[in-house]
Amino acid sequence: MRCPYCSSEDSQVKDSRPAEDGAAIRRRRICPDCGGRFTTFERVQLRELMVVKKTGRKAPFDRDKLLKSFEIALRKRPVDRDRIERAVSGIVRRLESSGETEIASEEIGLQVLEALKALDDVGFVRYASVYRDFSHVDDFEKILAEVAAKIARDPGADG
Repeated sequence: MRCPYCSSEDSQVKDSRPAEDGAAIRRRRICPDCGGRFTTFERVQLRELMVVKKTGRKAPFDRDKLLKSFEIALRKRPVDRDRIERAVSGIVRRLESSGETEIASEEIGLQVLEALKALDDVGFVRYASVYRDFSHVDDFEKILAEVAAKIARDPGADG
């Protein structure tokens, strides 16, 4: 692994442990040339995934971009980072095990909405407003009615 500080081609693993509920390995490394310490994460990748955008353009799937979407939707919300990581890992696992190498961006968006609905109602509404391209206040009222109905069915599920 290349050192991020001095670009040396050599680094030594000092500690390894499971991360993300065993879905990744966290490695603490040290560079023998400059002494720099850094952390890497190693994940299993079942297959290369391509995202097919609404325009038809294709782009490589980016787990970090998916994580960023959750972070934006849940900014300043009381949702534990581990729960977010588990939600992202779950989506990635489902996508990789689907057998498809090309995934429509809409499918990813629906999975994000589903995960956010379980994590936090405010994050769900934030993401839905962008994903569903809300253009009028009525759009918010509809989604809020959906959330209110969910809370009425299960009072403990209010995010």
